[in-house]
Amino acid sequence: MRHDAGGATTDAPRAATGYAGDVSPQLAHDWWQEGEAVLVDVRSDAEREWVGFVPGAVPLAWKQWPGMAINPAFDEGLRAAVPQGKKAVLLCRSGVRSIAAARRATELGFEAYNILEGFEGDPDEHGHRGRKGGWRHRGLPWRQN
Repeated sequence: MRHDAGGATTDAPRAATGYAGDVSPQLAHDWWQEGEAVLVDVRSDAEREWVGFVPGAVPLAWKQWPGMAINPAFDEGLRAAVPQGKKAVLLCRSGVRSIAAARRATELGFEAYNILEGFEGDPDEHGHRGRKGGWRHRGLPWRQN
């Protein structure tokens, strides 16, 4: 975690509506490594398989390919993955689907955070992801099959 000269955390969550807040990939990683949070990858199985995944993250799709229908097992899977008293930090491709998943997690009683930038970040001027922000771009742990 980053601290300023006075010891205060400089990478604090940003306020959000309907869930606990938005956090940087680094802060989400720090909380996860410190045991404060469970990292839940809400991308589809296909995305994790083809684009890459975070070793140790809970793979729990919010929406599934094809058709991108909401996963009917999401609630049950989240309850099984995130123990009482732990934060849930939710990761998707770009930090959009994870907002909806964080709102649902909050409705279920979790302290849920959206990870800004997602796994791949925003598209660059050529429409390519992975070059402007995101979990991978920030050098955080990931693998590809």
